[in-house]
Amino acid sequence: MAAFEKAQPRLGEEGIRVVAASTDPLDKATETVKEHGLTFPVGYGLPMTETAATLGCFYEERRGILQSTGYLLKPDQTIVVGQYSSGPIGRLVWQDVLGLVQFYKKQAK
Repeated sequence: MAAFEKAQPRLGEEGIRVVAASTDPLDKATETVKEHGLTFPVGYGLPMTETAATLGCFYEERRGILQSTGYLLKPDQTIVVGQYSSGPIGRLVWQDVLGLVQFYKKQAK
């Protein structure tokens, strides 16, 4: 999330808005927002097992966590990309989001 925060000016130039959601309770989500200086909206309190079932996120039962899941949505709210991780490698990065949005814009011309 910190990398997306730092990239917000560049992403904003392309009309890309960042939002995040978490299973963390309000106090922990607020701590994360402050720690990383996040200015984009961060939802909190998502129910873990229901979120995993609905979105297809990888639920790590042993540790009681959801692994990172990222989506790129079109302006009409349809999903263009869904990035599912089962660990710390292979997560959605802002550079890929930016490049893909720029590619789609060129294709639309």
